[in-house]
This record gives sequence, C-alpha cells and structure tokens, in this order.
Amino acid sequence: MLYRKTKQYHDKTKPSWSLAINAESPSKTKPNPNARASDSIVRSLEEKIRSGALVDGTPLPAERELMAQFNASRTVVREAITTLTGLGLIENRPRFRPVVRKPDVFSFIHATQSIADHFLQHPSGVKSMYETRIFVERTLARDAATQARKVDIDALSTALQNNKDCIDDPDTFYKTDMAFHAVLYGISGNPIFPAINNAYQSWLAPHWDKMIRSPDRNYVNYRSHEMIYQAIVDRDPDAAEAALETHLNSAWEYLRVVVSDD
Repeated sequence: MLYRKTKQYHDKTKPSWSLAINAESPSKTKPNPNARASDSIVRSLEEKIRSGALVDGTPLPAERELMAQFNASRTVVREAITTLTGLGLIENRPRFRPVVRKPDVFSFIHATQSIADHFLQHPSGVKSMYETRIFVERTLARDAATQARKVDIDALSTALQNNKDCIDDPDTFYKTDMAFHAVLYGISGNPIFPAINNAYQSWLAPHWDKMIRSPDRNYVNYRSHEMIYQAIVDRDPDAAEAALETHLNSAWEYLRVVVSDD
C-alpha cells in the first residue's frame, strides 16, 4: 500500500515538472523588445569582418547596398556604422566610404580613445595614467635585462645613439626619446605592449607637447637612457628597473607642472 502511494506521488509530480520546463523555454527565444534596429546589422557585419568575408582595408559596401541588404532605413544603417566605428572595426572619415579594419589589439586601443580623452581632462587622471606607464616600463626594463637578444640590444644601441645625436634639436630629440622607449615595449615580442606604448604616446602627447624642452634637459634624459641601456647590457634587472623608475619619476616632475596649469 505504501509503495502505491509513493508511486502515485511520483506520477503526479512528474508532469508538473515537465510543464515547468516547457513553460520557461519559449521565453528564452522571445526577441528582445529593447534591441535597436541596427543591432542585427552590427552583428552581421561584425561577423563578416572577423571571418574575412569583408576584407581588411577595403571599403564597406555603399549605404544603398546595405539598406537593400538589410531592408533598413538610411538612419538605421548609419547608426550601425557609428557603432562599428566605436568598436574599432571600421575607419570612418568624412566624404569617404568607411574602410574595414579587422579587429586587433591596435583597434581595441583606438576604440578606447574617447574614454581616455575624458579621463585625461583632469590632472588626477593624467597622474594615474602616468603611474601605470611607470609600472609597465619598469617591468619591461627588468625583463629586457634578462631576455633581450643581440638584435634587441643593437636596436636599443641605435636608438640611444640617435637620441644623443640630436640633443641640441628639441623636436627631433623628443621623437628619438619616444623611439628609445618603444624598443623596450617590443623586446618581449608580445604585440599588446607596442599597442600600449602607442596608446601612452597618443594619450599623453598633448601634455608632453606643452613641456619646455632645452638641450640641458635633453642631456639629462639622454644620460638616463644611457643608464637604462647599460643596465640591460650588463644583465642587471634590479639596476635596469631602478634606472627606468628614476628616469620616469624625474620626467613626471616636469610634466606635473604643465598638467597643474591646464
């Protein structure tokens, strides 16, 4: 008797369990009422860019073609193009057809440009950004002291000599200064680091451009680069990190004055 009651209990509850599952399933497939009309266009074009169906560096199909393909208005198509531009998947310039840009780390950095610009409007934002640069570069200098190959040492040596040769030319010295640091970002072979370096140069350049440069100050910077280089050649990671940190902390004292005046 007890067995039958138990069996009856299971038979009774099993259908209700099945109904509960079936009742939930349709809701998962319902279209999102809040989705924008351009979202499906963005998803479709993004997939074509990633797969290579839309080739990197080639123009996006004309607006009229996209309107016909997706049965969408010009406004919706333009909204999709704006979104893709923000994602770094296309390059959009006035009076030119948008150009496909297959996603890579550089497009990712480019997509954050507007956020960085807003962040760097405040002195505290510039300082925070600069501190991350110190953190990254001192680690790269340390690793370079143990990992740099002959070709990397040669590249650093060339960059250092170029830096020395134009101490009396502030504008050119600035370019060779950036080139010296760029070598450090490339030694690991990780493509993310050069992209980060490009971002730092892009984000901080407006502030660096306001700094007063002189041959005396250039010489101090050159000597700092020389100390970093020598520590890497000597395979001394502690000295390389210390020299890099001292150099960038000293440079911040000059940049800080410019930032506080903005």
